[in-house]
Amino acid sequence: MAQMTMAKAINDALRVELERDPKVMLFGEDVGKNGGVFRVSDGLQKMFGEDRVFDTPLAESGIGGLAVGLASQGFRPVAEIQFIGFIFEAMDSICVQGPRLRYRSGGRYTAPIVFRSPFGAGVKPPELHGDSLEGLLAQTPGLKVVVPSNPYDAKGLLISAIRDNDPVFFLEHLKLYFSQKADVPEGEYTVPLGKAKVVREGSDVTIITYGAMVHTSLKAAEQAEKEQGAKVEVIDLRTISPLDTETIVQSVEKTGRAIVVQEAQRTAGIAAEVIAQINENAILKLEAPVKRVTPPDTIIGFPLIEEEWIPDASRIVKAINEVLDF
Repeated sequence: MAQMTMAKAINDALRVELERDPKVMLFGEDVGKNGGVFRVSDGLQKMFGEDRVFDTPLAESGIGGLAVGLASQGFRPVAEIQFIGFIFEAMDSICVQGPRLRYRSGGRYTAPIVFRSPFGAGVKPPELHGDSLEGLLAQTPGLKVVVPSNPYDAKGLLISAIRDNDPVFFLEHLKLYFSQKADVPEGEYTVPLGKAKVVREGSDVTIITYGAMVHTSLKAAEQAEKEQGAKVEVIDLRTISPLDTETIVQSVEKTGRAIVVQEAQRTAGIAAEVIAQINENAILKLEAPVKRVTPPDTIIGFPLIEEEWIPDASRIVKAINEVLDF
């Protein structure tokens, strides 16, 4: 075991897979010599050479097209989109060409691509750098969407994503890159895609969330227990497409109350889909309507008001109180 930040854990996952499989390639803007904006790929070009870890032009459409082309020829590309707000130039590759390759070729070709991108607020990023666009990605058939919340899961999930034979979009929250350290095995291991994790046991309320909001929700759960004695269960989705509906439903059937927390804007997000799954599979077990805690349906606030825009522990505690008092 070694103490790693999430940035280091992702770097280690990339090292493991580049070393294990010569078909794995890593590319994107500044990922080579500079090691990426957040140094997530630091040292990998020196270790594996410029043919396998290399910089691309500043053209996301080119990065996406290259990934699909390489995947169709048997490679396992890991393509970095430097910030989430820049994916629109590559959406044809990410949401159309890659995810449909297996279907349109009748299984003759697959697209074992990992698209990686930093996202999320909380560190006062410039406009377009900190958006949460996972709802757009999760609606794409054939594309898995993964959002780790801690270094251990980040490494294991990324290894699983690289080994998957279909495209995966791997979202890395800006605030989590260096905000915490955890024990992470230095060798290879996997965390399964499509499987949520109960990170805090409880019996009164279930909070379902992902990414940086896992830590905010855990803080709120502790506060609610201290103030009211409420036993709050917290689920880290880890993969938001496909959802682990079984784990969600089992928890809600136990607690009878649920809150879904997301950092993305309110409308048409992952929270809405989670609530739909609860209503379809466990509505008769509910003691109160499921609540959402989200930002408003606006563009993310500029740095001076960013903290007022992002859900915090106090807003989640308020939602806990509301479902308990219903």
